[in-house]
Amino acid sequence: MKTITKNLLALLFLIPSLALAQSKVSGTVSEQASGLPLPGVNVIISGSSTGTTTDFDGNYQLTTTPGDVLVFSYIGFTSQEVLFSGQTRLDIQLAEDASALDEIVVIGYGSVKKEDLTGSVAVISSKEFNKGAIVSTDQLIRGKVAGVTITDNGGSPDSAPNIRIRGGASLNADNNPLIVIDGIPLGSQNPAGVSNPLSLVNPNDVESFTILKDASATAIYGSRASNGVIIITTKKGTTGEAQYSFSSSVTSSTPGKGLDIMDSEDYVRFIQQYHPTLVSSLGVPLNTVSTSESISQIISTDLGDRAIYDTNWRDAVLRTAITSNTNFSVRTNLGENLPFRASLGYSNAEGVVKTDDYERISAAFNLAPKFLDDNLKVDTNAKITFANKKAADTGGALGGALVFDPTKPIYNDSGIFNGFYTNTNGNLIDGQHNPLALLEQRERPEETVRFLGNIKLDYTMPFLPELKAVVNVGLDASRSKIEETFSEGSLATYQLDVLGNSLFNPGLNYGERQHITNTTFDAYLQYAKNLEDNFITSYDVQVGYAYQNFKTDGNKDIFRYYIQDDDDTTDDAALVGLRTPDFNLNNLNNRYFNSQNLQSFFGRSNINLNNKYLLTVSLRADASSLFVSDDVLGDGVWGFFPAAALAWKVKEETFLENVDFIDDLKIRIGWGRTGQQNITGAAGFYPTSPLFSTGSQNSQYLPGLNLYSANPFQTGLTWEKSSTYNAGIDFAFSQNRILTGSFDVFKRETTDLLTDAILPPGQGLTDSFIKNIGSTESEGFELSLNLNPVHNDTFNLSLNGNISYAKTEVTDLGDINRLPIGGTLLGTGSNLLFNILGKEPSQAGVFKQIYDTTGNPIPNAFVDLNGDNQITEDDKYFATLRPNWNFGFGLNVTFKNWDLGASFRGQLDGKVYDLNELRFGNTDSAAPNNNTSITNVLNFYNGAANPVFNDANGNIQFSDYFLKNASFLRCENIVLGYNLPQNFIKNINMRLYTSVNNPFIITEYDGQDPENFGGIDGAFYPRPQAYTFGVTIDF
Repeated sequence: MKTITKNLLALLFLIPSLALAQSKVSGTVSEQASGLPLPGVNVIISGSSTGTTTDFDGNYQLTTTPGDVLVFSYIGFTSQEVLFSGQTRLDIQLAEDASALDEIVVIGYGSVKKEDLTGSVAVISSKEFNKGAIVSTDQLIRGKVAGVTITDNGGSPDSAPNIRIRGGASLNADNNPLIVIDGIPLGSQNPAGVSNPLSLVNPNDVESFTILKDASATAIYGSRASNGVIIITTKKGTTGEAQYSFSSSVTSSTPGKGLDIMDSEDYVRFIQQYHPTLVSSLGVPLNTVSTSESISQIISTDLGDRAIYDTNWRDAVLRTAITSNTNFSVRTNLGENLPFRASLGYSNAEGVVKTDDYERISAAFNLAPKFLDDNLKVDTNAKITFANKKAADTGGALGGALVFDPTKPIYNDSGIFNGFYTNTNGNLIDGQHNPLALLEQRERPEETVRFLGNIKLDYTMPFLPELKAVVNVGLDASRSKIEETFSEGSLATYQLDVLGNSLFNPGLNYGERQHITNTTFDAYLQYAKNLEDNFITSYDVQVGYAYQNFKTDGNKDIFRYYIQDDDDTTDDAALVGLRTPDFNLNNLNNRYFNSQNLQSFFGRSNINLNNKYLLTVSLRADASSLFVSDDVLGDGVWGFFPAAALAWKVKEETFLENVDFIDDLKIRIGWGRTGQQNITGAAGFYPTSPLFSTGSQNSQYLPGLNLYSANPFQTGLTWEKSSTYNAGIDFAFSQNRILTGSFDVFKRETTDLLTDAILPPGQGLTDSFIKNIGSTESEGFELSLNLNPVHNDTFNLSLNGNISYAKTEVTDLGDINRLPIGGTLLGTGSNLLFNILGKEPSQAGVFKQIYDTTGNPIPNAFVDLNGDNQITEDDKYFATLRPNWNFGFGLNVTFKNWDLGASFRGQLDGKVYDLNELRFGNTDSAAPNNNTSITNVLNFYNGAANPVFNDANGNIQFSDYFLKNASFLRCENIVLGYNLPQNFIKNINMRLYTSVNNPFIITEYDGQDPENFGGIDGAFYPRPQAYTFGVTIDF
């Protein structure tokens, strides 16, 4: 009986315990900054293996016991420990862990913890990207990185970018950085018809950018690293539940305000005032054209009445452009251990110039399984892009829109040019072609298919876990096709037959087919060892081999117009005026072929001393087919590129142990030597080989026998070499990292620069050729700051900014002090730009303008700087065009479900030459030039040009009056977004946003656009203002 009683009493005590053990708690885990749910958060009972993970909506449910400690953890966020005291619901908000964000940084041939970086490296994640109307990947980081400037060639959807890191290191060779996408270094040659190779990568697939700026970080890439390296990492799969994302946006772009040129009324007044003898050239003879356009006025001239039209040619060739972007992606875990991501994207972008269209279809997938007890990691990436660019003659159309007479009509249905008006003189086209006809009478689809993929095998030796072998195999292949055709009655194909009658040549005018196949193979061994209680805390050693081959193979359909029958042996009079194939019997399909090979050995070691001092050393040896030799071990065949860097983690020192307001402090110093072997643009693919070029079939001394011309070559050419010193500091203040940033200073010396060497007449195959004779010195600094002053559950505010200064001086040009490098203004030989010994590259050589007492320039009156009582070339001074100071800043604000972001960038100096004011800003520029047609001019009545310039003769074109201040502040984008409440649609997160790109620019420059990399403002494709509305749906 006693036993039964005891058992009953024990059961009474046990029942409450069982009830407590079976308590259930549920809740939602969300992000503190945005309030969005966090899927895949680990919820674990501390000290046990019991737990769960949140679902896609951030919900969780767990059976636990009062008194247990629940641990909520998620990558990139600060873990929270919460004591469970019997609550039925427990909602948690996790804050971003600034120390963990971007902890692993992808660098050349591997990765490293951000805290262990020793070089100057910047990382931009997807959260920091520019938003809004993004077509090309490079647009994501414009203005975001100190020392990195990205200037496009205008507002076309496929506009080529000029990317410069610390100003570039070369004079004549390529100055763009090396681009590496998922471990594949891209080649320097774009597919045919592609201006911007980064437009072939869907921006929606990009996870992060890593920018390697100093030589200690870039030297692992050796002879391709002098201009810095940009590593692009795309998005990967996940080990959690399936996550789907859909986004779509529509953008409306407008060209903005253009140059102030005259309208029809002002132009009639101008011609009557300044060119009364040309009044009869205004408009068209009354009743001679058939068009629905209204006549604005009729004027009487000596040659009869003239119908005056009011045509805005800029409006005629421009439009409001519509762009749509749609993307869908899925991230999941196939099976139990197969992270997978796939995406599809479609972009249809119109340029603001009519018929300038760009269409892109992209697909990508990533598969990252693990095998052999997780010892073998396989990372497979594949991206395929179909791009169709409808190329337009934008330069001809924009240039024509500036100068075409505004009193002329656009259309003439009674004419011979298929409904378009153009000026004629007898049977000849007179002056500028109708700019709208140049666009609408030509079709030039440029189609490209590109595959970019790689397989990376990472195997950890089970018998020696510290040792792993990595093999990466990649392929970058493209197929391009171009066909240019003209319609019936096209101005561009108009010719005269042997009798002087009109003749058109519709149909195919140009064709090209191109294959590019770039293959990559690299393999390396890496041994990493942790020694916890030793002065050497850890170290790793890496040695490897890299191989890349670049092959371009293509052919063209080339035509010429048969001008006259000049062959005495045949009667080809019937061919005069016709478009005929231009071929060579020795190269019937006009084939071209280029191949380049690069092979390398590299090594690197990272040593951590007492977890305070970090040492990195590396060495790379490169051999390139550009510098061939019979002896593979001969002089100049191999380039050696060493580097070393040291970092001191000052925060780990005991004297800062209790200094709470310093959360992180690291000092870095480094040195390295890098190279530049991408000289194909300056010296071709075979600069050291004696080769011959086949002459044209149309220039033969003896019929049927070709001419062969020897190409200039130079034995002994070698790499351009840059040695860079860098010192920097990384810091974070306050325990919550309210202020973080970095500051770097650098000095770079580049030698063996490839420069044109001038030869005396008769001493070579040409008057100049490429030699390694130049050198430059560069110096500068970079500052990046991030400020997070407010961070709570409801409101968050973050600010970011950067500023950089970079200056380069030419220290050697061989035996000369000045070298012309182009910049033609008016006529042959009118070079504006020079490389000058002792000055920065790309100097503008100008005369100092003299002004009268009212402030007006006196034409052809310049300061005699050398005092010899005459104005000669020696009186020119040289002005720097490229800016030294660049900056960018932005802000991000979140309030409950709302978010607001804005980005700005600009430059504090630099100059631009206003070529439009020179060409169209003198009163005589309206007069006919080798024809009988008058042309439009800048509006002298509104102050757009100064009528004191009657012409541009003499040295007027070299007046510094046309050099203008190019400093500016541009608003890159403003984005406003709203996250719909979580319960708005079950299991779906939806964000609506609107944005404006390029809403305004603040500048003193009154020309078209001060942001002009070449420094000469001519017929520029306008950068549009773009208004976007979009939606993102995650489910």
